[in-house]
Amino acid sequence: MVEAGDIITLTAGAWRLQAPLGGSSYGQVWRAESVLDGTPAAVKLVNRAQMDLALPPQRSIWRACFEAEIAFLRGLQPWDQRHIVRLLDSGEHDGQPALALELLDGDLATHLAALRSRGAGSGLDQALAWTAQVNTALAKVHQYGWRYLDLKPANLLVDASTGALKLADFGTNRPLQDSAAHTYAGTAAWQAPEQFFPDDAGRYRTDARSDYFALGALLYWLVTGIPLRYCAACADAYRTHGTAGAAALRAPAILAPDEAALFAGHARADDALALLRALLAPRPEARPRHALEISRLIARAAAGDYPLRSAA
Repeated sequence: MVEAGDIITLTAGAWRLQAPLGGSSYGQVWRAESVLDGTPAAVKLVNRAQMDLALPPQRSIWRACFEAEIAFLRGLQPWDQRHIVRLLDSGEHDGQPALALELLDGDLATHLAALRSRGAGSGLDQALAWTAQVNTALAKVHQYGWRYLDLKPANLLVDASTGALKLADFGTNRPLQDSAAHTYAGTAAWQAPEQFFPDDAGRYRTDARSDYFALGALLYWLVTGIPLRYCAACADAYRTHGTAGAAALRAPAILAPDEAALFAGHARADDALALLRALLAPRPEARPRHALEISRLIARAAAGDYPLRSAA
C-alpha cells in the first residue's frame, strides 16, 4: 500500500507521490513530482489491495491492461501526441507495471460541470472543436493498430492553458488486426450496440467504427448537456445486472426524434445533425469509414450557419 511521500522509481527517474487523484477497480492515480527536477506528473499504479483479492485470471487481465497502455504510449512518435496524454516514464513498482504521465487539469466531465454550474456551456463551436480533437486522437490510436473502446468524458483530460483535450487511459485497447469476437470491455454508458450486446456465444465483435459511435454519443452530450436515452438505458442495465443486462434490456432507439430535435435546437445546422446521425448509425458499416471522413463532416458542420429544415 502506497501513501503520500513514497518514492516510486521507474526506468527514467524517481517520482514522489503527493496526493491521490483517483482510480478504478484495479488502478490508482497519484499526483506526483520528479525527485530530480520537480516535474509534475500523474503516476498510475496497480491497486495492490484489489490485486491481492482478485483471482489469478482477473489479475492477469488487469496486468495486461497496464501493459497494453504502456506499449501503446511508448510506441507513439512525439509528433503524434498532440491530443494524447504524454508518457513521461514507465517501469515496475512492487512487481507490477507502473507509469508516469503528464499532469493535466482534470477531466472533461469535471470541466464541463464547472462551466455549467456557472450557467455556461460548451456551445456548438466548442463542441465541434473538441469532437475534432478527439477524432484526431482516435485516428492515432487506429493508425498504431489499436481500437480504443472506452471513449467517455472521464478519459478526456483538459489542458487549461490551451483548452485542448487529450485522450488518456488506454488499458482497454485491443489490436485492430485481431478481428475475433472478444470479452466485454469499456463503459456501458458510451458503447456502440455491438460493444454492449454480445453474440450467441456471449462475446463482442468490435472494430474502429465502435469508437466512432462513442464519438457521436460524446458529441450529443457536449451539445445538449445530457446523455443519449439509449446510452442511459444500457448503463442502467449494466449497473443492475452486469453483462447479463444486455439480454433483458429492451433498448430505446439510438437517436429518437425528440432527441434529434433537441440536438437540432442547439446545433442550428443541417450538417451538424448529419454528422451526429452518421456517427450514431446502429450498424458499424453505416458509420464513417475513417477519421478523414469524420473530419470532413465536422468541417461542414462548423461552416454551416443556416437553420435546420427538419429535425426528423
